[in-house]
Amino acid sequence: MADLDGFRTEIKGWLANNCPSTCQGKNSVLPEMVWGGRRQTWPHPDARLWFDRLVEKGFTVPTWPKEYGGSGLSPAENKVLQEEMSRIGTRSMLFNFGIAMLAPALMEFASEEQKRLHLNRIARGEIRWCQGYSEPGAGSDLASLRTRAVRDGDDYVVNGQKIWTSDANVSDWIFCLVRTDPEAPKHLGISFLLIDMASPGVSTSPIELISGSSPFCQTFFDNVRVPAAQRVHTENRGWDVAKALLNHERAMLADGGRGSASGGAARKSLLQVARQSLDAPEGRLPDAAMREELVQWEMDRICYEATLKRTMDAAKAGKGMGPEGSMFKLYLSEMNQRGSDLRQRMAGHEALVWTGDDCPADERQITREWLYGKASTILGGTSEIQLNIISKRVLGLPGD
Repeated sequence: MADLDGFRTEIKGWLANNCPSTCQGKNSVLPEMVWGGRRQTWPHPDARLWFDRLVEKGFTVPTWPKEYGGSGLSPAENKVLQEEMSRIGTRSMLFNFGIAMLAPALMEFASEEQKRLHLNRIARGEIRWCQGYSEPGAGSDLASLRTRAVRDGDDYVVNGQKIWTSDANVSDWIFCLVRTDPEAPKHLGISFLLIDMASPGVSTSPIELISGSSPFCQTFFDNVRVPAAQRVHTENRGWDVAKALLNHERAMLADGGRGSASGGAARKSLLQVARQSLDAPEGRLPDAAMREELVQWEMDRICYEATLKRTMDAAKAGKGMGPEGSMFKLYLSEMNQRGSDLRQRMAGHEALVWTGDDCPADERQITREWLYGKASTILGGTSEIQLNIISKRVLGLPGD
């Protein structure tokens, strides 16, 4: 296509003039991911310089409309942009819950004033968001939440508790489900609020897991005043927003947060662990059973990623993946558990270590990842919840 060819030439020129050489290639100074927010730090001045140029061009969220901080690119143009960035070994680093979950919900339900305020701040990486959904006693049955928001003039006064709030202790704002009508049926008395975590009365407490660390927190609200202007959508209709946002969350989790099902770049691959365990640095692995299980997992991973890519490309033409995201979330969480279990078994006694200066960090990481992996079928909605969604909303089976 002539127009895309011209756009590719334009992008090549822009990258040549704007992307520092230190932000290109295998040894670039770019961090793996930029969450943004008030606490954001930079490993190198050139990483910040490149980020600022991406923001100025609207390339942190290139397909968003320009009025919301994006560049207004079509899916085809965005594909060209990603190809050209990949060609020189660079990328846009910004990724967070604001982009992946909140922004699509805001575009569907927020007022124009709210969109222009919050979407632009998300695109510029100024705010790091966390999600205030689950509560003690309201996890899988989320609509049973009890955090109250009582109207007082132009404000709501919020009291209650959230749990499993990922990265609440380092986030700037929280998108939060609150009960505004305790007398209404449970799905119809909920509102969706945007709350500044710096507000008086908001506090957090990290939750340490068996793995020794955790992104999870408890979040407490003690007479927190929230302007009514920070309510998204109609009062008592927050469940509409919540359901839409959960679809986007599952799509994000289906993509591994951001990346492939094989895990982060720093993690040893299953093949590397197998070769080290069997003292087989090259050639065919001598253990036939291990070889078969490893190959099957890798085939499952490749098939998953190919199917996900095809589905997500098709979804970009509409409003998102929808309930089909539950299928991908279910499969990935189960597959990742299987992979961490296989990695732990292949490493043998080396995957049982915990502390000690004589213990390599990658061996300690195998142990901790295996323990943390047990959470993958719980976070973002348990596997049982995903199966219910698939049966009812994808397959159309009766509820009883």
